[in-house]
Amino acid sequence: MQNTSFDNEADYSDDSDFSAAPETESCVNLTVPLEMAGLRLDAALAKLMPDYSRSRLAAWIKDGAVIVNDKPALPKDKLIGGEFITVTVRPSEENLAFAPEAMDLDIVYEDDTVIVVNKPAGLVVHPAAGNWSGTLLNGLLAHCPELSQVPRAGIVHRLDKETSGLMVVAKTLPAQNALVQQLQARTVKRIYRAVANGVVPFDGKIDTLIGRDPHNRLKMAVVKYGGKPAVTHIKVLERYPAHSYIECALETGRTHQIRVHMREANHPLAADPVYGNPRHPCSEVAKEAVKSLGARQALHAYRLSFVHPKTQETVSFEAPMPQDMYHLLSVLRLEAGLDSSLSHEEEWQDKLDCDDDDDWNEDDYDVEVVYVRD
Repeated sequence: MQNTSFDNEADYSDDSDFSAAPETESCVNLTVPLEMAGLRLDAALAKLMPDYSRSRLAAWIKDGAVIVNDKPALPKDKLIGGEFITVTVRPSEENLAFAPEAMDLDIVYEDDTVIVVNKPAGLVVHPAAGNWSGTLLNGLLAHCPELSQVPRAGIVHRLDKETSGLMVVAKTLPAQNALVQQLQARTVKRIYRAVANGVVPFDGKIDTLIGRDPHNRLKMAVVKYGGKPAVTHIKVLERYPAHSYIECALETGRTHQIRVHMREANHPLAADPVYGNPRHPCSEVAKEAVKSLGARQALHAYRLSFVHPKTQETVSFEAPMPQDMYHLLSVLRLEAGLDSSLSHEEEWQDKLDCDDDDDWNEDDYDVEVVYVRD
């Protein structure tokens, strides 16, 4: 059965409770500066303890874990300056449940600040209902035990279980905060390669709202109201008789964004068990190649670029196409009478003239609008 957990292709930058929490309970003693006179307690704590989200701090206040001048307080209490505050810093329930599990991880890059990992299809990123063990997070904790001191073991964005490719993980709280800020500012550049059903006619931009499918709460959908803005730039790399090889650049990171957008454009991803079309008309050889992907959709996080939190230099990484998708592309290219002797990475590196890996230009993808929200 397809994993329907919504811990999928999305950014943690949208989470209101993205907070820093040590693994064990501890106390922090603070004195309110006089210049904070007039501020509410929750607002003052947000300034005094910037590593923690306001929602986490407010929860601690309501739970009696914040004492002001030896008395419990409320989030809306006004301060006059000079108060003595004791905060009992509590570990998140999430962190308490995490356990390290040894597994083979494809580490593309690692230093004392970040880890870049190439996630295989079939691996769940984060523990959730139905997947409390055997996740990437469990493997990261075994690989780097100090990640137990960082929320979500340093994970700042996600990939769906059946999507392969690159993810960056922060090894420290400052690095995690820096990466989350980059995600919020939309400066992290993520390029995906995918095989879509049908012949995608042109390059373009898909700009919609994405929210829960009103007809099926286990799925996401393009909605007119109440969703979150989602922008995907599409470039067609190659066209086949009944499929297209495309590149998708994300501006935003919504759950299942590329899969939902390509379905909305009437070109769902090949083999997608949730948003795809199992009856897509194509040749028998193409059908068999698509079927060989199994439960996974033809989607791979190919390139990842971000500003390194420590060096402040832009770094870029690429993950070669996994064997199952490479096989599918080879079959489609042969069927179309195209030369498949070169690796796709080498060929498209030449074709797209991608000498500068760490950048993509929005104008390159905005030739024509595929779908734009009214």
